[in-house]
Amino acid sequence: MDSTPAPAAAAAETPTTAPAFEDCLRLLRGERDEQKLAGLLVAANLCRAGDAASVVEVYRAVGPRFLRRLLNTGLGKVEGGKEEDREAYLRLSVTVLSGLARFPEVAADEGVVSTVPLIAEIVSKSSDLAITEECFELLSLIAIASDGGAHTFCEPGVMDMLFLQISNFPDGSRCLELAIHLMQLLVHKIRIDNMTVEKLQGMTSMVTSLARLFAVLHTTVKFEALHMLTALLSQKESPLHDALRSVPSMIWKCQIRVGITAVLQNRVVSSEKLQALLLAECMMSILGENWLSEEYKVPDDQNMMPVDKFVLLVLESARIEVSVLLNELAYLKYESSKNSQRDDAISQKERNLAILFSLIERIIKMISNASSGEGAVCQTIRESTIMKAITGLNETVGLVLDFLQDAKDHGQRKGDDLLAAVRIVGSYLAEAPYACKEKIRHLLEFIFSVEGQDESSSFHSICFMLPMLSQITMEADGCRILASFGGYKMVIDCLIKMIEQNGMMIDTGNMFLACDTIINFLSNMKNAHIQMGSCFVGLLKALVSWTGTADDSSVIITASCLCTLVLDLTTEEFLLSSSDFDSKTLEKLSKLIARSLHQGIPDDDIEQSNQKQIILSGKYYTLFNINWKKEKKSSHLICYRLQEVV
Repeated sequence: MDSTPAPAAAAAETPTTAPAFEDCLRLLRGERDEQKLAGLLVAANLCRAGDAASVVEVYRAVGPRFLRRLLNTGLGKVEGGKEEDREAYLRLSVTVLSGLARFPEVAADEGVVSTVPLIAEIVSKSSDLAITEECFELLSLIAIASDGGAHTFCEPGVMDMLFLQISNFPDGSRCLELAIHLMQLLVHKIRIDNMTVEKLQGMTSMVTSLARLFAVLHTTVKFEALHMLTALLSQKESPLHDALRSVPSMIWKCQIRVGITAVLQNRVVSSEKLQALLLAECMMSILGENWLSEEYKVPDDQNMMPVDKFVLLVLESARIEVSVLLNELAYLKYESSKNSQRDDAISQKERNLAILFSLIERIIKMISNASSGEGAVCQTIRESTIMKAITGLNETVGLVLDFLQDAKDHGQRKGDDLLAAVRIVGSYLAEAPYACKEKIRHLLEFIFSVEGQDESSSFHSICFMLPMLSQITMEADGCRILASFGGYKMVIDCLIKMIEQNGMMIDTGNMFLACDTIINFLSNMKNAHIQMGSCFVGLLKALVSWTGTADDSSVIITASCLCTLVLDLTTEEFLLSSSDFDSKTLEKLSKLIARSLHQGIPDDDIEQSNQKQIILSGKYYTLFNINWKKEKKSSHLICYRLQEVV
């Protein structure tokens, strides 16, 4: 048999009357290409009208090898094929495959799936929209039929061939509709986890193609592209994120900014603006907060908004949506009648609010970097823009605090929306600890009680406030606020819990912030007669446990400093009288303080130097010095250990 099928004209010699089904199969099983081609012409009609069993039999009779060879001939990849016959071969092969693939059993077959790269090549080369339409229909059938079929589209080059020219299809055309439908299928069917590097490159091609559509089109396709981009990019810890970071071209990043700008600037429904803001949050999550403020060189046909205006546009859009959502949530939760529709509406609005809060948190971090002159961001944003952003953030945080006040007034302290509100407040106050001071003074106790919907304690709420607490407790007024409702005890309990969970991915930064808060509090409240309660006993035990095997000087000195301040509140006799504190713990405590005296401190570490000074000023070290100078042993175990070591 020749490597190239005989011209389709040979089929014209067959009778015009369609042979019976068995005759068709006999032709398809024939050894000569003329027979197979004649059978395919008949099979094209049979596939449209036949039942599944008949179509499967037709497919098995002709075989995938011949169909692939027919496609290759149509693409000019087989030597000896005549130029004038290629389009006929393409039309016939695509039409027959489309008819066969209407039945999932055939569409999922490896032989049909393997034709995906060839069909994609036809799409990239054909100028005939009719053939292109049929190709997209065929590809959609393959994508639907099996997961393996969908993943074949990620093979190198396939996405580029399919979608790079998609923006050139006429608006409203059947081709554009089918291409978008195929992309939507792939977005929802393809699982990115455990995908090979080569296939991830295929997914990055889809993202860059969608970015171009999102930027240049001004039809409903723009919003469909937006939804697909958010579906792809909002997957947490996706390997696609790393692949996108390594894409050398900056154009797709610019195009997404152009698309977001168009959506936020124009009158579109709130749900689409939320999608655009979600996409902005995804981009900042993947590429870093500075994506929002980076200066990009863009192609001449891309009309991109200046950086300062873009930053304020995104922030102001997010602020407006937050304001609306907070009002709607407050109404639904506290004033509307209870029913299932209300509960669904609350859940949806809470999810939207979480997205906006996450975006605003990232903007807070970016503005903080710009204010402090860190990174390239400070070179692209004007000071006037920073001040406008800070003013807007201050107003929004005020609205969030009003939302928390409303919850307090209605006796509500449990809910994921409340926890998210505490988090955004904590993020902002970490950068501006004295903002909204009076509101915080009246709400801090309530904030310390807020729990997530499925949580049994306010642990996370307290953690969110630690950056602010570690700063305001450097002054006596901040300490008095914390003391007014016993908040320092809650911070101690929070620290103890963090130490107990230290092997469970607890952020050690928060542990140091809690230590700093308590150290500041005890240092500034020495004259306030703080009572030695059970929380302090538990804290001493936890600090001994934390430093047991530690060799980090910052851990040892911080823990020892805190122990010293707590010991100044009490006596060894009181500690040993506690039911859950014994002499072994006291001995470990003594060794910890002794170890801290031998820790080297970097010359530029002012904080550790100050902490070591607190240790040296503690009453037990002072008592040790007195005994040492008088050359007598102390009855206190702590002093005795210091004498042994020093």
